[in-house]
Amino acid sequence: MSAGHAKLAVARLASPELFGKSGFALRSAAFEDGEELDPSFTADEEDAVAPPLEWTAPPSGTMELVLVVEDPDAAGADPACHWLVWGLAPQKGQLLEGEVPPRVGKNAHRNSEWLLPEPPHDDDAHAYVFQLFAVDLPLTLMPGASRDEVLAAIDGHVVGVAMLTATYARVDEDDENWDDDAD
Repeated sequence: MSAGHAKLAVARLASPELFGKSGFALRSAAFEDGEELDPSFTADEEDAVAPPLEWTAPPSGTMELVLVVEDPDAAGADPACHWLVWGLAPQKGQLLEGEVPPRVGKNAHRNSEWLLPEPPHDDDAHAYVFQLFAVDLPLTLMPGASRDEVLAAIDGHVVGVAMLTATYARVDEDDENWDDDAD
């Protein structure tokens, strides 16, 4: 883990006993926890979209689910926010590949969409941490809210957390073909 992991939303909002509470879990059909993202979910491929996600039933008392996806390895004081989603029903569910969620806030580029991972070419693999918060109140935020607004709204209201991490490093095309000319 990098030093940036301490700045993730989950570090600020959730105590250890809330992780996986009541069997609450987050998965993706596109990658296993800790595995690399396929380029089809990154800025390195045209028509890239958000990966599919599915989760088990959250703990009792959950009124809404909130998804925050952050890159703790990005430069800056805060992790780069790649996706900010709320309004997800408090039950077992899923977001299909490329599906538009009910409510989306501003990502690090101030757009209300999945921010395609695009770490610098010379960086080691970055982590993309998918944090799904079960909260005990319905959020009244308007679409387009900021990370700070969403985190402030759920602070003190998290009743469970499920997490999933993907990694991604960009490979220069020259590096991919470095041995093509070898005899």
